[in-house]
Amino acid sequence: MTLPVLVVAGFLGAGKTSLVNRILAESDGRRIAAIVNDFGAINIDADLIAEKTDTVLGLKNGCICCSLQGDLLRTLKMLLNRPDPPDHVIVEASGIADPQGIVAALMDPVLWGTVTLDTVLTVIDAEDCMTNPARMDDPLWRAQVASADLLALVKTGTTDVSPLALRLATLTKAPILTPDDIPLSVDVMLGSGGGFRQLSSRPLITQDRFANIEIARSDCASMPAFQAAMESLAPVLLRAKGFLNFVETPGRTFLFQMVGRRATVLPSERSEAGCRLVLIGERGPFEPDAVRKVMSTAWIGIR
Repeated sequence: MTLPVLVVAGFLGAGKTSLVNRILAESDGRRIAAIVNDFGAINIDADLIAEKTDTVLGLKNGCICCSLQGDLLRTLKMLLNRPDPPDHVIVEASGIADPQGIVAALMDPVLWGTVTLDTVLTVIDAEDCMTNPARMDDPLWRAQVASADLLALVKTGTTDVSPLALRLATLTKAPILTPDDIPLSVDVMLGSGGGFRQLSSRPLITQDRFANIEIARSDCASMPAFQAAMESLAPVLLRAKGFLNFVETPGRTFLFQMVGRRATVLPSERSEAGCRLVLIGERGPFEPDAVRKVMSTAWIGIR
C-alpha cells in the first residue's frame, strides 16, 4: 500500500486549520488521518481538528521542517502498520515551517514505496496580504508560496484580490484556488498523483526568528483584564490562540484566535476547565518574560 500525503502549509494565522477541517468535512467517506504540527507544547490546532476525524496526531515542541522530521517518519510508519490504515494523510505544518523540510522528510528512503507526497497546498490569507503588503516580502512567506503545488486563497471577503493574484503569479506557477473553488477541489488536493520531485537548492528557513510562550492555568481569566492584556501585546504578537474560561461567564469555554490585530472570541464546541493559550512573535520585539508579565494581569485580583 502507498499512503498519499497532503501537506498544508501557510504563514501564522493564514487559516490552515479551517481549511483542513473543511477538507475533512467534504471527504466523502475517505478515511483520513491528520498529523498536526504546532509551535509549542500546547497543540491547539490538533484539538480543533480532532472534532472532525477519528485519527489526529499532534507533533509538538518544534516544527516538522527542523527538529521533528524523525517524529513525522515514525508517525507515518505507525499509521501504515495499523490494521485499518487511512486512505490519506493530511499533514498540517506549523505556520513557521518551511515546507521544503517536510518534502525532504517525506522523500526519505525509509518511506519509499510506502508514502507518496501528493500535494503541497499553501494557504494564503488574502486580507493579511492586502492590508499588510510587507507580508509578501517576508522570506518565510515566499518560501511557503514557492514550495506549493496549489495555493488556496482564503479570507477574500469582497476585496478585489486580482493584484494579489498577479503578485503570486510572479512567484509561482502553482494554480490558485479561491474559497468558491475549494469544495470542488478536494479530489485534486487528495489525489494529484504525487511522485518524486526535485528539492530546492535554497537554504532551509529555520524557526530561529520566532519565540513563543504557552500558558496553562486551571482557573478562569477576567474578560476585561484579558482584553486589556491582549491590546497591550498586539504590537508584538504575530499569532495567539487558545481555549479560555472567564469568571464573567461560568461554565462556558471560548475559542480565542488572534492574527496581528484581528481577534475573535467565540463559543467553543469543546468544554474544558481553565485556560490554555499559545502566543507567538518575532524574537526581539516579542520578549517571553515581558509577555508573561503582561499576561499575568488577566488573572490578577480574581477570587
